[in-house]
Amino acid sequence: MKKMWSWRMKGFSMLVEAKALWTLMILAAIALLVVCVSVGVGDMYIAPQDVLKVFLGWGNAYHTLVVETLRLPRVLIALLSGAGLAVSGAILQAVIRNPLASPDLIGITGGATVAAVAVLTFFSDGATSLVVPLYWVPLAAFGGAMVVALLMYLLSLRQGITPFRLILLGIGFYTAMQAFTNLVILLGPEFRAVQSKTWITGSVYGSNWEQVMIILPWMVIFLPLIFFFARHLNVQQLGDQVATGLGGSVHRDRVLFLFLSTALTGASVAFAGGISFVGLLAPHAARKLVGSSYGALLPASALLGSIYVMLADLLGRTLYAAHEIPAGVFTAVIGAPYFIYLLIQSRNRT
Repeated sequence: MKKMWSWRMKGFSMLVEAKALWTLMILAAIALLVVCVSVGVGDMYIAPQDVLKVFLGWGNAYHTLVVETLRLPRVLIALLSGAGLAVSGAILQAVIRNPLASPDLIGITGGATVAAVAVLTFFSDGATSLVVPLYWVPLAAFGGAMVVALLMYLLSLRQGITPFRLILLGIGFYTAMQAFTNLVILLGPEFRAVQSKTWITGSVYGSNWEQVMIILPWMVIFLPLIFFFARHLNVQQLGDQVATGLGGSVHRDRVLFLFLSTALTGASVAFAGGISFVGLLAPHAARKLVGSSYGALLPASALLGSIYVMLADLLGRTLYAAHEIPAGVFTAVIGAPYFIYLLIQSRNRT
């Protein structure tokens, strides 16, 4: 018999397997270790224990300057965007009821990219800064992501979306969004073209504390909300009739989760660019570790997504010291073969 851990308070309850809880604690420890290693690696190496001293306020002045000013914002953007994209993917797989669903594959990331690039391109002062507040970028990205998400949801209302239909729709939305993005770049100033192309691939290069302070509230607000409503995702996996019989409002819950998913995608894409396959790979890996219950699956996906993007960024800036490679290149190198494997698996089942 499986050992369970439960927590109850007024209006809220949670039931998680003890094994899943231990797995989450291990993943959190690994994520902290990756943060320490990522912050310490660079032109000047700082040992993980010295990085911890800086976090605790015991580090020397030079280490503190390098960690807090130069490296930590970049690592935090990678951590937060990875968590956001992974949880967004887990939600979409439940809402659309398709294991191949993820923000990038169905075009939601593309919608966010078009809107974000438009703000960066058309609201520039002709140099390198924006003439509008920086928080416009995640808001615009959220709007672009929501448009594509609603279109996808409307197309899946009646009979759902089979894996191959999902791929066809995803290719269609992705191609359309890519065309719009290229159009925006061509209409904008030349100096933004190279920057936009690198950003579209997915990179956290040049991240700063202002960006961290903007993306942080999105994650602090929306991630706990999603974890709070995780049990509704579990009910939706039982089918519309069963979910309705249990007192759930299926369409209302789906719209709510679609909103939360696109909010996370928009915030993540706004400052990390179009990092691909995080929303596909992290939830699948989480299922193998903690099972399919969303009470444990969502936090596990968030931790795995954070680790995934932080490691991809670490490889990108250290593998070839003379040339920095966008993190999205490494997430695609790992994610694309796994996507093909899932596609073949889905075809064999049908």
